[in-house]
Amino acid sequence: MILYGISSVYSIFLWRKGFREDNRLNYILLLGSALFHTMALVSRGFSFSRCPVNNLYEAMAFIGWTIVASYLVIGLWSRLRFLGAFASPVLFGTGIFALMPGLDVHSAQPAFVNGWTSLHATLILLSYGAFGLASIAGLMYLTQEHNLKFDKLRAVLSLLPPIQRLELTMNRLLIVGFVLLTIGLLMAPRLMKEAYGVYFKSDPKIIWSIFVWALYLTLLVMRRWFAQGGRRFAWGTVGGFSFVLLTFWGFNLLSTVHNP
Repeated sequence: MILYGISSVYSIFLWRKGFREDNRLNYILLLGSALFHTMALVSRGFSFSRCPVNNLYEAMAFIGWTIVASYLVIGLWSRLRFLGAFASPVLFGTGIFALMPGLDVHSAQPAFVNGWTSLHATLILLSYGAFGLASIAGLMYLTQEHNLKFDKLRAVLSLLPPIQRLELTMNRLLIVGFVLLTIGLLMAPRLMKEAYGVYFKSDPKIIWSIFVWALYLTLLVMRRWFAQGGRRFAWGTVGGFSFVLLTFWGFNLLSTVHNP
Protein backbone atom coordinates (compact mmCIF):
# COMPACT_ATOMS: atom_id res chain seq x y z
CA MET A 1 0.00 0.00 0.00
CA ILE A 2 2.93 2.34 0.68
CA LEU A 3 4.25 1.78 -2.86
CA TYR A 4 0.78 2.27 -4.32
CA GLY A 5 0.59 5.56 -2.41
CA ILE A 6 3.98 6.72 -3.69
CA SER A 7 2.96 5.82 -7.22
CA SER A 8 -0.26 7.82 -6.80
CA VAL A 9 1.70 10.90 -5.67
CA TYR A 10 4.10 10.52 -8.60
CA SER A 11 1.10 10.22 -10.92
CA ILE A 12 0.07 13.74 -9.94
CA PHE A 13 3.45 14.91 -11.24
CA LEU A 14 2.84 13.07 -14.51
CA TRP A 15 -0.62 14.64 -14.89
CA ARG A 16 0.76 18.14 -14.33
CA LYS A 17 3.41 17.54 -16.97
CA GLY A 18 0.83 16.32 -19.46
CA PHE A 19 2.40 12.82 -19.50
CA ARG A 20 5.46 14.17 -21.27
CA GLU A 21 7.73 12.78 -18.53
CA ASP A 22 9.06 9.23 -18.49
CA ASN A 23 6.65 6.69 -16.95
CA ARG A 24 9.34 4.08 -16.32
CA LEU A 25 9.65 4.99 -12.62
CA ASN A 26 5.92 4.60 -12.13
CA TYR A 27 6.04 1.20 -13.82
CA ILE A 28 8.83 0.11 -11.45
CA LEU A 29 6.84 1.32 -8.44
CA LEU A 30 3.78 -0.65 -9.52
CA LEU A 31 5.94 -3.68 -10.28
CA GLY A 32 7.29 -3.58 -6.73
CA SER A 33 3.76 -3.12 -5.40
CA ALA A 34 2.55 -6.09 -7.42
CA LEU A 35 5.32 -8.32 -6.04
CA PHE A 36 4.36 -7.55 -2.44
CA HIS A 37 0.67 -7.82 -3.34
CA THR A 38 1.24 -11.28 -4.86
CA MET A 39 3.27 -12.43 -1.88
CA ALA A 40 0.47 -11.31 0.46
CA LEU A 41 -2.23 -13.18 -1.47
CA VAL A 42 -0.14 -16.35 -1.79
CA SER A 43 0.82 -16.27 1.89
CA ARG A 44 -2.80 -15.76 2.92
CA GLY A 45 -3.99 -18.57 0.65
CA PHE A 46 -1.49 -21.05 2.10
CA SER A 47 -2.24 -19.96 5.68
CA PHE A 48 -5.96 -20.70 5.23
CA SER A 49 -5.46 -23.57 2.74
CA ARG A 50 -7.94 -22.08 0.25
CA CYS A 51 -8.33 -19.55 -2.52
CA PRO A 52 -8.12 -16.13 -0.78
CA VAL A 53 -11.43 -14.72 -2.02
CA ASN A 54 -13.73 -15.61 0.86
CA ASN A 55 -14.72 -12.20 2.23
CA LEU A 56 -14.94 -8.57 1.17
CA TYR A 57 -11.37 -7.70 2.12
CA GLU A 58 -10.00 -10.60 0.10
CA ALA A 59 -12.29 -9.85 -2.85
CA MET A 60 -11.14 -6.23 -3.05
CA ALA A 61 -7.51 -7.29 -2.68
CA PHE A 62 -7.93 -9.79 -5.52
CA ILE A 63 -9.61 -7.22 -7.79
CA GLY A 64 -6.70 -4.84 -7.19
CA TRP A 65 -4.24 -7.60 -8.00
CA THR A 66 -5.97 -8.40 -11.31
CA ILE A 67 -5.80 -4.70 -12.27
CA VAL A 68 -2.11 -4.26 -11.48
CA ALA A 69 -1.18 -7.60 -13.07
CA SER A 70 -2.99 -6.66 -16.27
CA TYR A 71 -1.30 -3.25 -16.28
CA LEU A 72 2.17 -4.80 -15.94
CA VAL A 73 1.54 -6.82 -19.09
CA ILE A 74 0.12 -3.87 -21.04
CA GLY A 75 2.86 -1.58 -19.68
CA LEU A 76 5.54 -3.62 -21.42
CA TRP A 77 4.59 -1.47 -24.42
CA SER A 78 6.09 1.91 -23.56
CA ARG A 79 3.36 3.86 -25.38
CA LEU A 80 0.77 2.51 -22.92
CA ARG A 81 2.95 2.69 -19.80
CA PHE A 82 1.33 5.95 -18.72
CA LEU A 83 -1.76 3.86 -17.91
CA GLY A 84 -0.19 3.41 -14.49
CA ALA A 85 -0.76 7.11 -13.71
CA PHE A 86 -4.48 6.38 -13.84
CA ALA A 87 -4.31 2.89 -12.36
CA SER A 88 -2.30 3.71 -9.22
CA PRO A 89 -4.91 6.04 -7.61
CA VAL A 90 -7.59 3.39 -8.24
CA LEU A 91 -5.37 0.70 -6.69
CA PHE A 92 -4.50 2.90 -3.73
CA GLY A 93 -8.14 3.86 -3.13
CA THR A 94 -9.49 0.31 -3.31
CA GLY A 95 -6.62 -0.90 -1.12
CA ILE A 96 -7.38 1.67 1.57
CA PHE A 97 -11.05 0.74 1.40
CA ALA A 98 -10.21 -2.97 1.75
CA LEU A 99 -8.26 -2.23 4.94
CA MET A 100 -11.32 -0.77 6.65
CA PRO A 101 -12.06 -2.54 9.96
CA GLY A 102 -14.78 -5.16 9.81
CA LEU A 103 -14.27 -6.24 6.20
CA ASP A 104 -11.88 -9.11 6.96
CA VAL A 105 -14.50 -11.35 8.58
CA HIS A 106 -14.26 -15.15 8.50
CA SER A 107 -17.41 -17.23 8.51
CA ALA A 108 -17.64 -20.67 10.04
CA GLN A 109 -18.18 -22.16 6.59
CA PRO A 110 -16.21 -20.25 3.92
CA ALA A 111 -18.18 -19.62 0.77
CA PHE A 112 -15.31 -20.28 -1.61
CA VAL A 113 -13.43 -23.37 -0.56
CA ASN A 114 -13.63 -26.04 -3.23
CA GLY A 115 -12.41 -25.97 -6.78
CA TRP A 116 -15.62 -25.05 -8.61
CA THR A 117 -16.65 -22.24 -6.29
CA SER A 118 -13.10 -20.88 -6.23
CA LEU A 119 -13.06 -20.90 -10.04
CA HIS A 120 -16.47 -19.22 -10.09
CA ALA A 121 -15.26 -16.45 -7.78
CA THR A 122 -11.93 -16.05 -9.58
CA LEU A 123 -13.54 -15.64 -13.01
CA ILE A 124 -15.95 -13.01 -11.74
CA LEU A 125 -13.22 -11.07 -9.92
CA LEU A 126 -11.01 -11.21 -13.02
CA SER A 127 -13.88 -9.73 -15.00
CA TYR A 128 -14.02 -6.84 -12.53
CA GLY A 129 -10.31 -6.33 -13.10
CA ALA A 130 -10.90 -6.07 -16.84
CA PHE A 131 -13.77 -3.64 -16.25
CA GLY A 132 -11.46 -1.61 -14.01
CA LEU A 133 -8.82 -1.33 -16.73
CA ALA A 134 -11.52 -0.39 -19.23
CA SER A 135 -12.66 2.42 -16.93
CA ILE A 136 -9.06 3.65 -16.68
CA ALA A 137 -8.87 3.68 -20.47
CA GLY A 138 -12.15 5.62 -20.39
CA LEU A 139 -10.60 8.24 -18.11
CA MET A 140 -7.66 8.50 -20.48
CA TYR A 141 -10.08 8.95 -23.39
CA LEU A 142 -11.92 11.76 -21.61
CA THR A 143 -8.62 13.43 -20.70
CA GLN A 144 -7.31 13.31 -24.25
CA GLU A 145 -10.62 14.52 -25.64
CA HIS A 146 -10.52 17.48 -23.24
CA ASN A 147 -6.96 18.28 -24.34
CA LEU A 148 -7.97 18.16 -27.99
CA LYS A 149 -10.83 20.58 -27.37
CA PHE A 150 -9.14 23.09 -25.09
CA ASP A 151 -5.37 22.62 -25.38
CA LYS A 152 -4.40 21.21 -28.75
CA LEU A 153 -0.66 21.73 -28.20
CA ARG A 154 -0.80 19.74 -24.98
CA ALA A 155 -2.69 16.96 -26.75
CA VAL A 156 -0.03 16.79 -29.48
CA LEU A 157 2.86 16.70 -26.99
CA SER A 158 1.15 14.26 -24.67
CA LEU A 159 2.19 10.60 -24.64
CA LEU A 160 -1.44 9.51 -24.51
CA PRO A 161 -2.42 7.41 -27.53
CA PRO A 162 -5.05 8.59 -30.04
CA ILE A 163 -8.61 8.55 -28.75
CA GLN A 164 -9.55 6.05 -31.48
CA ARG A 165 -7.09 3.55 -30.01
CA LEU A 166 -8.33 4.24 -26.50
CA GLU A 167 -11.91 3.58 -27.55
CA LEU A 168 -10.84 0.30 -29.16
CA THR A 169 -8.98 -0.63 -25.96
CA MET A 170 -12.08 0.11 -23.87
CA ASN A 171 -14.24 -2.04 -26.12
CA ARG A 172 -11.86 -5.01 -26.09
CA LEU A 173 -11.39 -4.90 -22.31
CA LEU A 174 -15.15 -4.77 -21.83
CA ILE A 175 -15.59 -7.78 -24.11
CA VAL A 176 -12.97 -9.76 -22.18
CA GLY A 177 -14.54 -8.78 -18.86
CA PHE A 178 -18.05 -9.56 -20.09
CA VAL A 179 -17.02 -13.03 -21.30
CA LEU A 180 -15.34 -13.82 -17.97
CA LEU A 181 -18.37 -12.55 -16.04
CA THR A 182 -20.75 -14.58 -18.20
CA ILE A 183 -18.79 -17.80 -17.70
CA GLY A 184 -18.60 -17.16 -13.95
CA LEU A 185 -22.34 -16.50 -13.68
CA LEU A 186 -23.20 -19.58 -15.77
CA MET A 187 -21.50 -21.69 -13.12
CA ALA A 188 -23.77 -20.27 -10.40
CA PRO A 189 -26.90 -22.45 -10.97
CA ARG A 190 -24.91 -25.66 -10.56
CA LEU A 191 -23.26 -24.38 -7.37
CA MET A 192 -26.64 -23.24 -6.02
CA LYS A 193 -28.13 -26.67 -6.74
CA GLU A 194 -25.34 -28.39 -4.84
CA ALA A 195 -25.54 -26.06 -1.85
CA TYR A 196 -29.26 -25.25 -1.57
CA GLY A 197 -31.09 -27.70 -3.83
CA VAL A 198 -32.35 -24.96 -6.16
CA TYR A 199 -30.94 -23.39 -9.32
CA PHE A 200 -31.84 -19.83 -8.36
CA LYS A 201 -32.34 -17.97 -5.13
CA SER A 202 -33.59 -14.42 -4.69
CA ASP A 203 -30.40 -13.20 -3.04
CA PRO A 204 -29.26 -9.52 -3.14
CA LYS A 205 -25.79 -10.36 -4.46
CA ILE A 206 -27.14 -12.66 -7.17
CA ILE A 207 -29.65 -10.06 -8.37
CA TRP A 208 -26.91 -7.40 -8.25
CA SER A 209 -24.59 -9.59 -10.33
CA ILE A 210 -27.30 -10.09 -12.97
CA PHE A 211 -27.83 -6.32 -13.06
CA VAL A 212 -24.08 -5.72 -13.56
CA TRP A 213 -24.07 -8.30 -16.36
CA ALA A 214 -27.03 -6.55 -18.03
CA LEU A 215 -25.35 -3.15 -17.56
CA TYR A 216 -22.21 -4.16 -19.44
CA LEU A 217 -24.22 -6.02 -22.07
CA THR A 218 -26.13 -2.77 -22.68
CA LEU A 219 -22.88 -0.82 -23.07
CA LEU A 220 -21.54 -3.29 -25.64
CA VAL A 221 -24.83 -3.47 -27.55
CA MET A 222 -25.18 0.32 -27.64
CA ARG A 223 -21.70 0.70 -29.06
CA ARG A 224 -21.94 -2.17 -31.56
CA TRP A 225 -25.43 -1.69 -32.98
CA PHE A 226 -26.42 1.86 -32.06
CA ALA A 227 -23.09 3.62 -32.68
CA GLN A 228 -23.01 5.01 -29.12
CA GLY A 229 -19.24 5.30 -28.93
CA GLY A 230 -16.84 8.07 -28.11
CA ARG A 231 -17.52 10.25 -25.09
CA ARG A 232 -20.78 8.51 -24.12
CA PHE A 233 -19.13 5.11 -24.25
CA ALA A 234 -16.22 6.37 -22.13
CA TRP A 235 -18.54 7.84 -19.50
CA GLY A 236 -20.57 4.61 -19.48
CA THR A 237 -17.42 2.56 -18.94
CA VAL A 238 -16.24 4.78 -16.09
CA GLY A 239 -19.70 4.95 -14.55
CA GLY A 240 -20.20 1.19 -14.79
CA PHE A 241 -17.05 0.35 -12.86
CA SER A 242 -17.71 3.15 -10.35
CA PHE A 243 -21.08 1.53 -9.68
CA VAL A 244 -19.40 -1.85 -9.14
CA LEU A 245 -16.87 -0.39 -6.69
CA LEU A 246 -19.43 1.61 -4.73
CA THR A 247 -22.08 -1.11 -4.41
CA PHE A 248 -20.13 -4.39 -4.38
CA TRP A 249 -19.40 -4.33 -0.65
CA GLY A 250 -22.96 -3.49 0.36
CA PHE A 251 -24.64 -6.24 -1.63
CA ASN A 252 -21.95 -8.70 -0.60
CA LEU A 253 -22.69 -8.01 3.07
CA LEU A 254 -26.44 -8.36 2.47
CA SER A 255 -26.02 -11.72 0.73
CA THR A 256 -26.92 -14.81 2.74
CA VAL A 257 -25.42 -17.00 0.03
CA HIS A 258 -21.98 -15.39 0.19
CA ASN A 259 -22.13 -14.89 3.97
CA PRO A 260 -23.59 -18.16 5.32
